[in-house]
Amino acid sequence: MNRLALDDRDLEILAILSREGRIAKAELARRVNLSPTPCWQRLDRMSRAGLIRGYRAEVALERIAPHVTVFVMVELDTHRAESLQTFERAVARIEQVTACWALGGGYDYLMQVIATDVAAYQALMDGLLESRAGVKRYYSYIVTKPVKSAPPPLRALRDGSS
Repeated sequence: MNRLALDDRDLEILAILSREGRIAKAELARRVNLSPTPCWQRLDRMSRAGLIRGYRAEVALERIAPHVTVFVMVELDTHRAESLQTFERAVARIEQVTACWALGGGYDYLMQVIATDVAAYQALMDGLLESRAGVKRYYSYIVTKPVKSAPPPLRALRDGSS
């Protein structure tokens, strides 16, 4: 995959957008010390290159309804490509699975599940087990409180610093 060369101003644009996706373009330009047209050209170039996948709101779920967030470590029965694809297709259809990552190491996947309560989470997992998606075992970790949620460290990643 080709990487796009990004300067500090590009990274600042991306950092601001990752924190404040609804920022007005004129305000974004002002904050990165550019006039609107060059700022928009940079934003357009990065969008066309696939660096910006979308814009989302960070919703205060507790203000909408009670819920529980659960991280789930999943181990599959087998590791054939077909088994991995079957599991991934099953998970893609479950709305309450808000994120899922394939892992290297002891477990095969890490899922983030948001459900109305523990009983709803367990019903979801029972359904996943019954679906023959290939789950051998899973381990649930219920979030008791959020501690940190932040955008990625763009400059450190680009520069290779820790």
